[in-house]
Amino acid sequence: MSPRSSGAAVLCGADGTDGADGTEEAAGGFGAGAATEPAGVRAFWQRLGLPGLIDVHTHFMPERVLRKVWAYFDAVGPLTGIEWPIAYKKEESERLALLREFGVRAFTATLYPHKPGMAAWLNAWAAEFAARTPDCLHTATLFPEDGVEAYVREAVEGGARVFKSHVQVGGYDPAHALLDPAWGLLADAGVPVVMHCGSGPQPGKHTGPEPVARLLARHPRLRLIVAHMGMPEYVDFLDLAERYEEVRLDTTMAFTDFSERFTPFPAGERSRLADLGDRILLGTDFPNIPYPYVHQLHALERLGLGDAWLRAVCHDNGARLFGI
Repeated sequence: MSPRSSGAAVLCGADGTDGADGTEEAAGGFGAGAATEPAGVRAFWQRLGLPGLIDVHTHFMPERVLRKVWAYFDAVGPLTGIEWPIAYKKEESERLALLREFGVRAFTATLYPHKPGMAAWLNAWAAEFAARTPDCLHTATLFPEDGVEAYVREAVEGGARVFKSHVQVGGYDPAHALLDPAWGLLADAGVPVVMHCGSGPQPGKHTGPEPVARLLARHPRLRLIVAHMGMPEYVDFLDLAERYEEVRLDTTMAFTDFSERFTPFPAGERSRLADLGDRILLGTDFPNIPYPYVHQLHALERLGLGDAWLRAVCHDNGARLFGI
C-alpha cells in the first residue's frame, strides 16, 4: 500500500470517522503532555484575549457506536503500518471535563447515520445529551429517506442548533430530492449544517464540490459549514464560500502535520483564508484524534494570518453564528 493510500485508510474508520496523524504530537510535541496540555490550550486563547474557544466539530455519540469507532482505530495500525493511538479514549464524563478544562465554551455532538432508519434514533440521543450538557450545541442529523422532513422539523422545533451531514459515510447525494424539503426548512430556520462533503480522506460517489454546488443553487441561504475546509478540494470550496455568503468552512484537520503531508493546503491560496476570515470556524474532531488538541490551534497559528484572524476563527465567528 502506498503512503498516500495507507494514509487515507488510516484517516477513515469503519463508519467514516476521520482524524489525523499522531506521530510527533502523540509523543508530546509542542510541549503538550497529559498534565500540561490544558494549560497550553488555555494559554493560547488567553494570549488572544478571548473568553475561551468555540469548537464546531467534536464528536459525541451513543457509547456503543463510539466504542465501535475506537475498536476500528485500535485495529487499523497493524493493517496500514500507521498507528492510531486515540489521544482522548476516555469515558464521556472525562471527555466533557477535559473540553471544559481546555476552556471550550461551546462544542457540538456531530453524529450521522449510514443507513435509513438511523437518523431519528441518533437525534433522540443527541437531544437527551444536549439537555444534560448545556455547553453542547444541540446537534441533529438527517438522511435521504421517507419522513426526513418530519424528523428534521421535530429536531428544529425541539431546539436543535446545528445539524451534521456526512455525504461520504452516508453515501448520498446532498442534492437528493428527498432532502430538498429538509434543506429548505433548515435554510428558513437559519440552522447551520456541518457537512463532510470533500473527497478526503477517500472519495465517495457523491463527494466533491459539484453536488454541493447543485444543493446551494437550490438553497442559496443554507448556512452550510464545509467540514475539513473541503479537503482536498480546498480551492473549489473556497470558490463556493466566495459565491454564497452563508457558506462557511471549519478547520478540522486542515493545516495539521498529517494533512500537510498528504493533502497540503495550496500556499498560493492563503490570502483567501484572510479574506474569508469572518466565515472560518474552529473544528478539531475531538476526541477521535491521535494527537493533542492543542496541535490544531498551533497549526492555525503558524499560518501567520495574525491575532485578529485567530480570534475570529477560534471564537468570535462561532459566537456570532450561534448567538453565544
